[in-house]
Amino acid sequence: MTDSPVNAFLKENIRFEKNSETAVYIQIAQQIINAIQRGYLARGTALPGTRRFSRLLQVHRNTVVAIYDELASQGWVEIIPNKGTFILVPEQKTVTIKATHQHVSPVNDYAPKTGFPFQSSFHLASTEEVSTTKYNINDGQPDLRLHPVHQFSKWYSASMKRKSLLSKWNQTTASTHSNFETQLSNYLNITRGFHIQPCNIMNTRSTEMSLYIVSQLLIRPDDVILVGNLSHYAANMIFQQAGAIIKTIPVDEKGLDIDYISKHFTKGSIRCIYVCSNRHYPTTRTLSAERRLKLLELAKNHQFAIIEDDFDYDFQFEGSAMLPMASSDINGMVIYLGKLGQSLFPSFQTGFVVAPQNLITEAKNYLQMLDRQGDLIQEQMLSELIHEGEIYRLLKKNIMVYKQRRDLLCKCLNTYLGKAIQWKKPNGGLAVWLEFEPKISLVQLTEEARKEDLFLPKTILYQDKDTCSIRFGFGHLNEEEIEIAVLKLRTAYNRITNVLR
Repeated sequence: MTDSPVNAFLKENIRFEKNSETAVYIQIAQQIINAIQRGYLARGTALPGTRRFSRLLQVHRNTVVAIYDELASQGWVEIIPNKGTFILVPEQKTVTIKATHQHVSPVNDYAPKTGFPFQSSFHLASTEEVSTTKYNINDGQPDLRLHPVHQFSKWYSASMKRKSLLSKWNQTTASTHSNFETQLSNYLNITRGFHIQPCNIMNTRSTEMSLYIVSQLLIRPDDVILVGNLSHYAANMIFQQAGAIIKTIPVDEKGLDIDYISKHFTKGSIRCIYVCSNRHYPTTRTLSAERRLKLLELAKNHQFAIIEDDFDYDFQFEGSAMLPMASSDINGMVIYLGKLGQSLFPSFQTGFVVAPQNLITEAKNYLQMLDRQGDLIQEQMLSELIHEGEIYRLLKKNIMVYKQRRDLLCKCLNTYLGKAIQWKKPNGGLAVWLEFEPKISLVQLTEEARKEDLFLPKTILYQDKDTCSIRFGFGHLNEEEIEIAVLKLRTAYNRITNVLR
């Protein structure tokens, strides 16, 4: 018996994967919806009976029943008892349903390019790279394997059940500062020497979001921004996108050269300076106390802002971390950017901005446009973790792990690459700055390392006429992986130099 046109179409075009995470009935229902949207199944078309459909696709009849129930619940079909199932196109045709498979005519494929011009941005070109290598080095990210998954699943679930959460979502009137802002300001006052109130703080999804909002407030086209001679690529992208003119200043063992600023720039010529005072990115050098005082005084006299990015303040292994410049800023010259929860899974981490109240008020206006709802569950949970001391305990526990990894990395570098590199053990942070002497081609090193199943992304490579260095992040590697990575790096180095044996 010859199949009807509808049966033939379904048999020819419906595909599904039994091993997919998406249920088979959902996969098939999505494809039928897609066919309806594209006009292949017109309004009023009768679909085959459940037994016939099950034989067409070689699936259980109960699966077909589930398919039709799913389509009916969304309004795509009408099931009439003793008559059949008929296509019933909903009025809201603008709702797009994603189909996992689209075995339909390419004539109706979605356009690959726009039919109109738009402004693309060179500055925001992605720096992300992918690799299939087993081992990789990054710029200093924490190890997600240390995240206490089971504990956090309980805490997250408990936060979702809080009655106060619903009232926050439904809130329509102006309110005082959130409990999270209160807890976070108290935490920063205790751990970083601040004397702030909740009105001085704004939390965001990430440090990058914080910096983007701040740049929108501060920077106008052709404003001069000062950064270190080697600086954070993501920050530079944000500044350039805002229209800033970036100028570099030297960095030495004591951090940014503040005297250079005094000699080469006049009052009113600088809009702001970007500084990682605790550990300069990428060199890990700490800005000395003397230079911090000079910079604060210079900012006051020249009336430029200081953006202090303290992205890894919590990871201090020896002694106590030097308090942020913002903690002793009495003239309102410093905008402080930080992170909370770096030892946690990324979805539980949050960025924050500390600044005078008038700037925070304006910054929150921008935040309302970008992220009006925020993550209330995350805020609820982090508030409780701060209050109960869990954040502090988890951080201290992980610091011991990272300190052991740093020490092992330094030992391996000395053993396997000691003659090829110069480096200084950092007192904190999750990366070590390696300088190759004599200089080599880092591009060639990357190619040889890839042959050894080791990936060196371009974002950790720094090479010009004066520099030949790598920012070696170790936080995401366990002790076994650290030794393997260094050995593979040595093998790659040997191939292009024939120096080490």
